[in-house]
Amino acid sequence: MAEICPICGLPKDICVCGEISKEQQKIKVRLETRKFKKAMTIIDGIDNKDVNLSRLAQKMKTYCACGGTAKNGQIMLQGDQREKAYNFLIQMGYPEENIEVQ
Repeated sequence: MAEICPICGLPKDICVCGEISKEQQKIKVRLETRKFKKAMTIIDGIDNKDVNLSRLAQKMKTYCACGGTAKNGQIMLQGDQREKAYNFLIQMGYPEENIEVQ
């Protein structure tokens, strides 16, 4: 007998809770200039209850070939990585309409 998801009540193999939570998030990708005029890409709005933010940041750093960190509910990437971060989030299943690039 299949395990039942406590949130949606469907069997775990066809559970849609993760997809629904991705569709409800409003993500902002923006560029900030830090001291010494260093560019930093900030990704806000990802719910860290549904996703392990540090693991997502690690995958994003590998994809973008840059350094960075995850803290205070944000992912920070070194350099101007807005386009790559946008493409990575789309590949991870986040809808294009909910990702705002500034």
